[in-house]
Amino acid sequence: MGPGDLAQALEPLPLRQDARLIVGRETFDDAGVFLLTDDLALVQTVDFFAPIVDDPFLFGQIAAANALSDVYAMGGEPLTAMNILAFPSEALPLSVMTEILRGGQDKVHEAGAIIVGGHTVVDDEVKYGLSVTGRAHPARLLTNAGARVGEQLVLTKPIGSGILATLAKRGELAPDLALALLASMRALNAVASRAALAAGAKCATDITGFGLLGHASHIARASSVTLRIRARDVPLLPGAHEHWASGKTGGASRNAEYLATLVQWNRDDPAMRALLVDPQTSGGLLVSVPPARLADYLSAVEGATVIGEVEPAGEIALIVD
Repeated sequence: MGPGDLAQALEPLPLRQDARLIVGRETFDDAGVFLLTDDLALVQTVDFFAPIVDDPFLFGQIAAANALSDVYAMGGEPLTAMNILAFPSEALPLSVMTEILRGGQDKVHEAGAIIVGGHTVVDDEVKYGLSVTGRAHPARLLTNAGARVGEQLVLTKPIGSGILATLAKRGELAPDLALALLASMRALNAVASRAALAAGAKCATDITGFGLLGHASHIARASSVTLRIRARDVPLLPGAHEHWASGKTGGASRNAEYLATLVQWNRDDPAMRALLVDPQTSGGLLVSVPPARLADYLSAVEGATVIGEVEPAGEIALIVD
């Protein structure tokens, strides 16, 4: 669901105040954080979606990496996960279900967490994901509200997965481009998260369905700042720029509509406009890094790229140069 529709649906719901709830839904953060003790907080999230690749094992891996990413985006360590699976048991062999679950389990184990159960329903379409519980120190969190003026914006994975996955589902993506896409979506954000905490960062978000600019706008709002993003510096998956026009999705249109009043475009580039609102699957982290620790962070996270900076709050949330 697009960010505009989601905000409208949630707006009438009353918020219940609880001093133990450190991070709730108010800031559109990546996960909820609930205080247990002075030095221990639970990080909780859930995410699932329909297949974006044909191979059931790879789909399980990607969906699991995507769900685990929300915990990493908060500076947390995944502990347990529960499967969420909708499956057309009369239309597909149960071996497909086994492979999806095996892929998810493989990625959860790579993260150092364990699968403790789950829930299945019969449905006309496959959908899979995880409910993940992690832990974090309440004084060492990454949140949407932690960006500070002067910090550098670092993106840890290239974007363009929505456009390329659309082409792949139509059988129109070259094998080498498909391999690069799969490698990116299967990669965990564990190193990027731990390095952010080590660098003293207080703000991060993972780039998923709302696109790079959608998630960046949540940081701008929650942190009361303006983010300036240099489009020319944003890393792209191989083939994304060349195929931007043929792989656009309905999700991108919803993201663009939501961002219409939030972005000042200083760059007339239709391709980059499309890519910056492209819904991502298991994207990287966008981290606001203190300038003094920028070199440390870039050396610790392979592929991390500086794409902008945090500025004092202005009349607009995002400026794209």
